[in-house]
Amino acid sequence: MSVKRVNFGLDRFSGLYLWAAFIILFSILKPGLFPMMATVHSIAAQQAVSAILGMALVVPLAAGTYDLSVGATANLAAVIVIWLQSSQHWGVAASIVTALLAAAFVGVVNGFLVTRLRINSFIATLGMASIVSASQTIVSDNNQPVPPVSSTWSALTQQNFGGFQVVVIYVVVIGLFMWWALEHTPAGRYVYAVGSNPEAARLSGVRVNKWIWLSLITSGTLGGVAGVLYGSLSGPSLTFGQTLLLPAFAAAFLGSTQLKPGRFNIWGTVLAVYVLATGVQGLSFVTSAQWLSDMFNGVALIGAVWFAVSRQAGAASHPIWRMFRRRPAPPPGTPEPAGLDGEPSEVAGSPGT
Repeated sequence: MSVKRVNFGLDRFSGLYLWAAFIILFSILKPGLFPMMATVHSIAAQQAVSAILGMALVVPLAAGTYDLSVGATANLAAVIVIWLQSSQHWGVAASIVTALLAAAFVGVVNGFLVTRLRINSFIATLGMASIVSASQTIVSDNNQPVPPVSSTWSALTQQNFGGFQVVVIYVVVIGLFMWWALEHTPAGRYVYAVGSNPEAARLSGVRVNKWIWLSLITSGTLGGVAGVLYGSLSGPSLTFGQTLLLPAFAAAFLGSTQLKPGRFNIWGTVLAVYVLATGVQGLSFVTSAQWLSDMFNGVALIGAVWFAVSRQAGAASHPIWRMFRRRPAPPPGTPEPAGLDGEPSEVAGSPGT
């Protein structure tokens, strides 16, 4: 008689078990600090920007592409939106729109470099991050921007809703939209198909370059949203984007081991953001070491990538593993295949699995 093996969902919900373990452990170690609603509200609000930045990374990663410029893009958007209000006396709405357009433009340039010039996305977006940082220095003249005094600007993120700052609600709304777009629309299926097997997607009629380009534009725009919200929530900063890039990547890769293992997904990433943040916050209550956050997130990133790849029987075919290999270019003069009426045809099967 065969015995059915029970794993209690460890293949998909290990993050939830780890989160519960952190909560129990630090509640025991620091009962007067950790298990408080103030801690819950603090972690929820402080990690909202990281969660949005992590969601921004999910889209290009799902398409098999890196965006290492998203942190610098968020920083640029924050500097622009604050500089326009404090130095140029623009209104809040106009400043936000301009900052988001600048962030989207970074995504457009990234897409051009990757799809038209065929530069490896790792190199292209790393170089773009440096260019964006230089542009930020030009805009700010390397001086910390003066915070706007507008009550509308501060209310953008600092109002309370159900006991939480409204920025947490933005995370939920953006998460719902991105989850729907990736999981329940043809666009999401094309993105996952490209990331899963670009050559098979191309042969099936998917315009691979188009969806890679759009994924980078989406990443840049969401990075801009994260930057605008950070500027309203925490004030001006010239370096915050660099500090959030590693946690965002750690969350995206760790998230690919959750809920839908082997597939970059929105809710797995959001879960990973708060699991990592809970661990960092708990450890900061236990010890005040300055290097703690960087060490924790670095180990989490390495461990998440290793776990995501090694748990698959065919590691060489895993979407994460393939991202480290150079995508072959089609022969010169080969057009992107298209379906009827010039639209990409549907891809059979379940992409990204």
